[in-house]
Amino acid sequence: MKWAASTLLFAAAANAHTIFQKVFVNGADQGLLVGLRAPSNNNPIQSTSDSGLACGASGSKSSTVINVKAGDTIGTYWQHVIGGPQGSNDPDNPIAKSHKGPIQIYLAKVDNAASASSSGQRWFKVASEGLSGGRWAVDTMIANNGMWSFKLPSCIAPGQYLMRGELLALHSAGSVNGEQFYISCAQINVTSGGSFSPSSTVSFPGAYSSSDPGILISIYGSSGQPDNGGRAYTPPGPAVISCSGSNNGGQSSTNNNGGQSTTTNNGGGSGAPLYGQCGGQGWSGPTTCAQGTCKYSSQYYSQCLP
Repeated sequence: MKWAASTLLFAAAANAHTIFQKVFVNGADQGLLVGLRAPSNNNPIQSTSDSGLACGASGSKSSTVINVKAGDTIGTYWQHVIGGPQGSNDPDNPIAKSHKGPIQIYLAKVDNAASASSSGQRWFKVASEGLSGGRWAVDTMIANNGMWSFKLPSCIAPGQYLMRGELLALHSAGSVNGEQFYISCAQINVTSGGSFSPSSTVSFPGAYSSSDPGILISIYGSSGQPDNGGRAYTPPGPAVISCSGSNNGGQSSTNNNGGQSTTTNNGGGSGAPLYGQCGGQGWSGPTTCAQGTCKYSSQYYSQCLP
């Protein structure tokens, strides 16, 4: 009986995972696995010394390099399995609601993003969302049907990069190696931008330790809710870069402030396309959606979603 119960628990956990499998650039879908290095299955990495911590476990590797510009809005699209839900009415798509945690983005400058090895690269962080107002980055992603977006810093220098997308699920992180990393890498070419050169970088593996407070942590408060007991949470790794020339010391330039308000579309045929940007600080484009609803993601970004 105990064996059966533990087996069912394992099966449920195994069926609750996710894969970063599409890139969107200013709302434009680049295609399933196009420009991506993605694992062949949705099993997590559960060791900070695993070689897969760089770009995920071995799997598909695209020959495409995606063109972007510094300042573009980049969407990372996560689903339960490659291609979308695991069957009809999948309750764990894009990931199980229990799998709370941060989402972070790193870049590594390379000569050729299509052929460069993920091993031995030097990485710097360009976006991060953790916990704010009781809302985790994973909650933001789930609310946006698998999409988590950020603005590529305007100072990023032209050239080719590996873009590392990391989701860290912390629901079982109260014991060593209980954390779950879900990682894919996009291959991007920044066609125009600034002249940023990182003063410090990290390696994967190497950047994280199994005892880091953002990794070895119980996120459950006295109420039993995954709110970190009302305490602040800092995702692992270095600070997000600042285009002013020094690290900003914070952990997010894209943090959601806990708001969940939405703006409905005008029902007409004009406006931003599905998954396109429809609002945000400094945004001068359309604020209605040709399809879907304009939903708030952060002060910098609102997006047309189904």
